[in-house]
Amino acid sequence: MSEWVDVVAENALAVGEHLVVDVDGVDVAIFKLEDGFYALEDVCTHDGAEIASGEFDGDEIICPRHGARFCIRTGEVKSAPAYEDIASLTVKVEGGRLMVKDSRWD
Repeated sequence: MSEWVDVVAENALAVGEHLVVDVDGVDVAIFKLEDGFYALEDVCTHDGAEIASGEFDGDEIICPRHGARFCIRTGEVKSAPAYEDIASLTVKVEGGRLMVKDSRWD
């Protein structure tokens, strides 16, 4: 069962910013949008490259290598050449700290 992992202070990110953190050996991209925080595994499902350095377009991230698009809120793939979603982690704020949980193996 997965556990909550403390990753960063809540006020470390402004709207439109992101950072990549290590969560139990997995690179996770943390994003702050107007409506809250979101976390995705930092990997494009098309070719395994990192995704976090891609451009933002609303609530989508565009892979810097081949242009696949993913929803930041859910990890859902929005355009080819990717066809599989990116893993999305659960996020909560507790005591001014951002916490993530990888529920894939619960």
